[in-house]
Amino acid sequence: MTDPQVAILMLTLFIGLVLLGFPIAFTLLAMGVGFGYYAYFQGGIETVSDVFENNVFYLLNQNTYSVMENDILVAIPLFLFMGYVVERANIVNKLFFSLQMAARNLPGSMAIAALVTCAVFATASGIVGAVVTLMGLLAYPAMAEAKYDKSFAAGVICAGGTLGILIPPSIMLIVYAAIAELSPLRLYAAAVFPGLMLAGLYMVYVIGRVMMNPKIAPKPPEENVPPPREIYLDLLISFVPLVVLISLVLGSILGGLATPAEAAAMGAMGGLVLAVIYRSFSWQKLKESVFLTAKATAMVCWLFVGSWTFASIFSYLGGHTIIEHWVIGMDLEPWQFLVLAQLIIFFLGWPLEWSEILIIFVPIFLPMLDTFGVNPYFFAMLVALNLQTSFLTPPMAMSAYYLKGVLKDEIELMDIFKGIMPYLGIVIFSMVLMYQFPGIALWLPDVLFGEYIP
Repeated sequence: MTDPQVAILMLTLFIGLVLLGFPIAFTLLAMGVGFGYYAYFQGGIETVSDVFENNVFYLLNQNTYSVMENDILVAIPLFLFMGYVVERANIVNKLFFSLQMAARNLPGSMAIAALVTCAVFATASGIVGAVVTLMGLLAYPAMAEAKYDKSFAAGVICAGGTLGILIPPSIMLIVYAAIAELSPLRLYAAAVFPGLMLAGLYMVYVIGRVMMNPKIAPKPPEENVPPPREIYLDLLISFVPLVVLISLVLGSILGGLATPAEAAAMGAMGGLVLAVIYRSFSWQKLKESVFLTAKATAMVCWLFVGSWTFASIFSYLGGHTIIEHWVIGMDLEPWQFLVLAQLIIFFLGWPLEWSEILIIFVPIFLPMLDTFGVNPYFFAMLVALNLQTSFLTPPMAMSAYYLKGVLKDEIELMDIFKGIMPYLGIVIFSMVLMYQFPGIALWLPDVLFGEYIP
């Protein structure tokens, strides 16, 4: 068996083990070390110490150190901490209920309020699991009490929660910048309008769907609506401070005044200040935020170490090369290459999470972008939109499992899957729209940082 064939076997076994339920990070690590031992094996084991005389252990050590010293990745725990502090300060609760009253005259007002809250909270945290979980505990019971259709309500929360990996400050974009060696500032700028476009399309769908079938989202009874002055005062108090914080964080990044790590540190401090202002700060909540940040950061770091080790061995064995030659040998047009790449990423979203897709598979396509004349920032935005589907595509739709985990017996998993299917179509439509009008992604970074020159 040749080395490239071993690489394909390695990839096939990994996907099979993930489908069987093995932990992804440690499966990546174990297979990277196992196949790496074979790849670097020189033969001649005479003593026990000779067993460890293999370059795969040096590679593992270097990858671990690279993750720890990567300046871009420093922003991840800081943004996570910011999100968890905001979550525990009950700011999101106030924002959701204020928005639902302010939007009471719109069809599906609670669903619209949930989507806006998801979008705002996404920009404050970038944590899909946290957004879906919190909104599942907060918005779903309110919609269920208002007699909203279960599938419709679940679909809104799952789709809105996934916006956190697209709308800046997205942790996914920080990871992409580190992998593709692109500017995180340009990536953030490129993601602003696609993120707002997708959130807007979700809202248009909700309003249109409710107008066609008002029974799935009844209007709130007039007796439950507070006076307008009270509604807008509550909205002002809950909305403005959070928007100011988000604007300062993103503005400092896009304006070139701070690196993502520096802006994330400012955001984390701002989250603490907001918690104090809202009188939600406590030592217990601070400890919970620190613990959850450390837990999530450890998970991300192990995913990076495992993924980079796996990807390094896969490439060393010739896996990337054989796939690259296969794609280039097909003599595709640029649009055909883009469709093929996005289809592969879409189908990989069924069994895999976004981090493994980015670290293992996206590097396969990156060297081909010059060959097909594709702007790497435009390609990154197509991938970012496409990765929304990795959280929404059954059977491994993680946002559905996050929601099911907090709602338990209140809803069946198949009802959640039914609710999220229309949003898959909206994501695909948004990708087609951005392909037809690349300026949606490229206009803002070109204005802020000048036209991209390869």
